[in-house]
Amino acid sequence: MKTELQFIAKKAWHENGMICISLEDEREIRFPVYKNARLKNASVSALSNIEIICNGTGLHWPDLDEDLSVQGIMEGRFGNAG
Repeated sequence: MKTELQFIAKKAWHENGMICISLEDEREIRFPVYKNARLKNASVSALSNIEIICNGTGLHWPDLDEDLSVQGIMEGRFGNAG
């Protein structure tokens, strides 16, 4: 039986135009905000307000009504580029 990899975020933040995510397994990943239509024109305050949801498998920006899965980010899916 094949088990699917799970990527669990323990911390997420915005830094210098990048969304940064610290994973449960101690890896850190980043992607540029311009890769996502809702994030690319957002204020620093809105970008910095990130909630970790769904037991660490998702990120939510309440000020922007945007959600991304950590799995999707790991696969290079950052939402619509607009």
